[in-house]
Amino acid sequence: MSDWIETAPAANTGDGEEERLYDELCAWTLGLLDAAFAHQHAVDAWAVQRADERTKPIAVGFGLVGLYLHLERGLTGREVQRMHMLLARRRQEWPRFVLPRERGAMTASDVMAARPGPERLRALDAWCAAVWAACAASRPAVVELLARHGIG
Repeated sequence: MSDWIETAPAANTGDGEEERLYDELCAWTLGLLDAAFAHQHAVDAWAVQRADERTKPIAVGFGLVGLYLHLERGLTGREVQRMHMLLARRRQEWPRFVLPRERGAMTASDVMAARPGPERLRALDAWCAAVWAACAASRPAVVELLARHGIG
């Protein structure tokens, strides 16, 4: 599969304000109590955008899988969560994905700047799309991983 590029993304600067806003976003998405479970998309975008050489391969893999399934297959966060659970049940060595240094200009703070409600949910989807587009080179490895497990 892929090898990890051992460079931290520009977004992973240890910025406490960005982490605080991500925590607020998580509180907001969890507070929705929505059947679609939009919270999963925030978790996946954050995991991929903030990954560095210390991040466990499973976290990057789950994030990329979640973004792919949501954006290209139209799965809800709840459905993505179920796919993560299926993958987690199978013992495997997780591939180390090649991630670009820049992983999308949008961040959790941009999502939180949007008005709560449908506007913020659209901003969350835009954030996911920006991160996924930046990581487009990982798509074949994600598709291969899912196909190997009969998911996709």
